[in-house]
Amino acid sequence: SAVPLSRHMRGSCGLRHDHPAARSSNLHCRHRTDPMPEPRPIIFIVDDDASVRDAISNLLEAVGLRTKSFASTEAFWKEQRPDVPSCLVLDVRLPGASGLEFQQTLIKHGISVPIIFITAHGDVPMTSRAMKAGAIEFLMKPFQKDDLLAAVRQGLDRDRVRREQDAEVAALKAKLAQLSQREREVMDLVVTGLINKEVGARLGLSEVTVKIHRGRVMQKME
Repeated sequence: SAVPLSRHMRGSCGLRHDHPAARSSNLHCRHRTDPMPEPRPIIFIVDDDASVRDAISNLLEAVGLRTKSFASTEAFWKEQRPDVPSCLVLDVRLPGASGLEFQQTLIKHGISVPIIFITAHGDVPMTSRAMKAGAIEFLMKPFQKDDLLAAVRQGLDRDRVRREQDAEVAALKAKLAQLSQREREVMDLVVTGLINKEVGARLGLSEVTVKIHRGRVMQKME
């Protein structure tokens, strides 16, 4: 996730909270913050043909996208990749591991970068295998520029959604970790629809005690 930039907190009246005028008056301003800029996405290109890498990179950078190219999947694997929205333009036929084999390697290691396959020698079974494994698109060389751009935009959109979902899950897990064992037991029963009295009967607690635990759970889980 992106690291938040430092920002000045201001009220809707435009005064900083430590401003003398704000302190001396009884204004109650609604807090707001400047929106945080989205981290700049990157498109990785893996193809053993330098001319293809250059052509794709030039096309994408011409529309304002950032790219990084590699001649092999091994070189891409060794690269420390920035934690920003991204997608991978991947040739199918490569020295060493093929693009399809590398797709499986990424899945095995839990790396969820959207993949756009490109190839000059594709067939229906190959395309089906790639798409079933989650590829965004399978483009035959020479492909149309607009087709590649559309696939890249779709890949970046998918990765943004995935990153947002991962961040939400991580935040929920952090809140869950704050619960005591008893609070977790109460929560597990509450979410099934049981009322306080029923939860207490299950756990051997008074209704008042369950109510206290439940309140703490609601507070910690926000």
